[in-house]
Amino acid sequence: MSKTRNDTSNEGKRRLRVVPQPVGWEKLRPRTLVDQAMEAIIAGASRGLILPGDRIVETEIAQALGISRVPVREALRLLESQGLVVSEPFKGIRLMPVTRERLDQALEARVALETTAARRALALGVGTDALSARLRELELMAARGDAYGCAAADTEFHRTLCRMSGNGVLCALWEQLARQITIIVGLSTLRKPMQEIVAEHRDLLRVFATGEPAALERALEEHIRLQNEAIDFEHLVEQRRRGRARRRA
Repeated sequence: MSKTRNDTSNEGKRRLRVVPQPVGWEKLRPRTLVDQAMEAIIAGASRGLILPGDRIVETEIAQALGISRVPVREALRLLESQGLVVSEPFKGIRLMPVTRERLDQALEARVALETTAARRALALGVGTDALSARLRELELMAARGDAYGCAAADTEFHRTLCRMSGNGVLCALWEQLARQITIIVGLSTLRKPMQEIVAEHRDLLRVFATGEPAALERALEEHIRLQNEAIDFEHLVEQRRRGRARRRA
């Protein structure tokens, strides 16, 4: 009887074992004008066309994109819900500011989420194929000198790392930061060579391949926090704004 109970218990454990889903292709979904407007605004911010603190005029964006104001208005509403734009009385809608305090908070949250994801991915024995594919995309965008493409590929690399954890709640929390990450990385390319960004991700992939959790946590901490803290984003934005004003004059 005891043996039968043990066998049953073991059988239950086998059934309850969580098997991580492989990271691979995802089904495409139709992209609406709202989706495209959101992407265009993020791309503009990543390339420095719209700077943190800049006023975003609905009619100007709609005219530039060749669409009506309705999808632009909805896109801005969604971006506001994600904290990417702010609406202030008598000031209109503005792109989120990148202050030292805000950056520190975003980086702290990223470090916590991504180190947790990395530990879990290593424990599950997930391979590096998916990250290698994202790295190749990053290399391609950097070779093209595409600031937004580089920023989007950087974000996708870290999104893939989070998905490798198999933790859906963690991924959902990380997604709330995803577009902020894209803008910050895009702005960093105004000061940091894109090939340097690629080299940092090569190092992350190499450390992940070693399977050493402590080493990977240190590498993520340095990559996410220390590398970004080395850039004075407020000064960078102000310099860019002054340069833009001189060109217009």
